[in-house]
Amino acid sequence: MGLRKYLGKIFKPAKEPELRELAALSLQDRWSSYPSVGLNAGRLAAIFREADQGSVRRQMELFEEMEEKDAHLSSLLATRKLAVLGLDYEVLPYARTPLDEQIAEVIGRLVYDIPNLEESFLDLLDALGKGFALVEVMWAVEEGRAKVTELRWIPQKKVIFGEDHEPRLLTSTSPWRGEEFPPWKVIYHRYKARSGYATRAGLLRVLGYLYLLKNYALKDWAAFNEVFGSPMRLGKYEPTATLTEREALKEAVRQLGTDAAGVISKNTDIEFIEAAGVHAATNPYEKMAEFCNREMSKAILGQTLTTDTYGATGTYAAAKVHGQVRRDLVQADAQALAHTLREQLLRPLVGFNFGWDRSVPWFRFRFEEQEDLKNLSEVYRNLATMGLPMDWEHVAERFGMPLGKSSRQKTKSGKTKKGEEADEAS
Repeated sequence: MGLRKYLGKIFKPAKEPELRELAALSLQDRWSSYPSVGLNAGRLAAIFREADQGSVRRQMELFEEMEEKDAHLSSLLATRKLAVLGLDYEVLPYARTPLDEQIAEVIGRLVYDIPNLEESFLDLLDALGKGFALVEVMWAVEEGRAKVTELRWIPQKKVIFGEDHEPRLLTSTSPWRGEEFPPWKVIYHRYKARSGYATRAGLLRVLGYLYLLKNYALKDWAAFNEVFGSPMRLGKYEPTATLTEREALKEAVRQLGTDAAGVISKNTDIEFIEAAGVHAATNPYEKMAEFCNREMSKAILGQTLTTDTYGATGTYAAAKVHGQVRRDLVQADAQALAHTLREQLLRPLVGFNFGWDRSVPWFRFRFEEQEDLKNLSEVYRNLATMGLPMDWEHVAERFGMPLGKSSRQKTKSGKTKKGEEADEAS
């Protein structure tokens, strides 16, 4: 067995996996310092500087709050994640050889038997927003075969990055510098949308200042509505009104703000003065929130037409183009996750069970675009009219239809009867 590389470290492969639990979650891990409370540009810059130096705890806590507090942002990230989770997946042999096919069959069965496999996909796709994600691999050895019993999520705030820019686990024995991960004990997924370090690669890092500006706008909008959202209630009384009548009028005006009811004398009057408020077409707070939402949509989905129109209209062709951008992102996310799973899940399964010199099967998400069956049928009909040989098994597969017995009858040359007639005519 030769030397192997794992998370930037060179090591000699072991015969059995690490069985002890590494990142046990405690009650303290649920606590948060809530860095978004009182957040301003200066505090946000300080949080980002800490992350640049490797301490990502406050940045990860901020990112968690951003997803919890911003409904639009949470919806966009969920769209990216769930689009990948909706794809079928499979384990394929490295090559069409009996040994590789046997390895793929065994490894595929071990992978499909992981109880929370698809839940761990969602945990690993959290790297889209935060830049990286980790799950701990819980190994077991039964009847001489290494298998995975669970994939357990590791909060990103339990990780610190050292001088080598590789993740290390913060533990009670090493709360500042962190401990290195044992080989094949965690699956570390990076979202690499651009060049740079993992601490700065997440989409939420890009959206930090937009989130701040949007919260400023919503806060000011709420304050404006509190002051000017309701009409001012002005009570008028006659000069001859007594002190008791004046107090009754004051109490009635106050009650109108909460109970919408009050009792006053006929000699007094209450006037409602509408505030010269900001109309919807010129509301600067709403405009700022809409602008931030559109920029978030561009950063996460690559377009805005399928999420936020705000009264704008678009053509069908433009919608198809925007949808294509969205499909490209889903395909890229699926390929990146498949590469991580192959290198950090399938590879140790093959190594521990078949040897480290064996080829590793492929892990693939099946990304198939929907076809226009009507247009496709016209294409096949035109080809058949031209007399081209038609493989009816292929046609039935494309349309997802069962193949009849008569369609299976071929001539010795492999052509259909209609193809033979076309040859004779020519």
